[in-house]
Amino acid sequence: MFWKRKSQPVQPALGGFSIPDGRRVYAIGDIHGRDDLFAQLIDLIRADSAGRPRADVTLILLGDLVDRGPQSAEVVERAMRLRDEFADTRLLIGNHEECFLAALTGDVRRLRYFMRIGGEATVRSYWRDDQSLSEASFEEVAARLPQIVPAEHVAYLGSGEDVVEIGDYAFVHAGIRPGVPLEKQSLADLRWIRDEFLDDMGDHGKMIVHGHTITARPDEQTNRIGIDTGAFQSGTLSALGLEGQRRWYLFAEESAAASAA
Repeated sequence: MFWKRKSQPVQPALGGFSIPDGRRVYAIGDIHGRDDLFAQLIDLIRADSAGRPRADVTLILLGDLVDRGPQSAEVVERAMRLRDEFADTRLLIGNHEECFLAALTGDVRRLRYFMRIGGEATVRSYWRDDQSLSEASFEEVAARLPQIVPAEHVAYLGSGEDVVEIGDYAFVHAGIRPGVPLEKQSLADLRWIRDEFLDDMGDHGKMIVHGHTITARPDEQTNRIGIDTGAFQSGTLSALGLEGQRRWYLFAEESAAASAA
């Protein structure tokens, strides 16, 4: 099961929000195991940035790299390599990374919950033997999973951030608790919040860029921009580009990925 936001009227996004001079930011929405779309989107970002004036580029992954889609292990591997090309690559910890890391402790109850929210696809991507996985008990999976997930993957996912602030923008996975300063936000809200944040039209002090909640297209409101377009199911992975007071979108589409294969 997954949570999809019903359509609501789009409010004109407030102007005046800016990124410091000489910087360019690309934020990528929830990838959820779609390495095919991830690879395509990185190509689009590379080409887009090359066609613009020289700038220091920051790449922000908004979290939920894993689960639901079939290639979580490959997504994590690609994300780790991004710093070779984009030195300032930042990772936010999503609620699915949180649950994945918890499942790697060997706790069977945490593994059960993880697999219930889409983690079975992640386990499958590391296990690489559908037959033996289907025959394994939860106890056997809980014992083996920490042995087959590379330590570098665990360290990378665990080293992610919860808030990235650049200029007049703040990047988080799920959202923020309205009325609470950024530095006092709880991890639970930053990684899990929905309606209390999504329904609030108040000024947060910064434009909040987030993923976590699926919408058909990027969701621009007066105080937030959501860019989770449900890549694992819709076949569309979205990125937001920011430079000065300008913003634009890039989309990796399943049909394009298939034609390029």
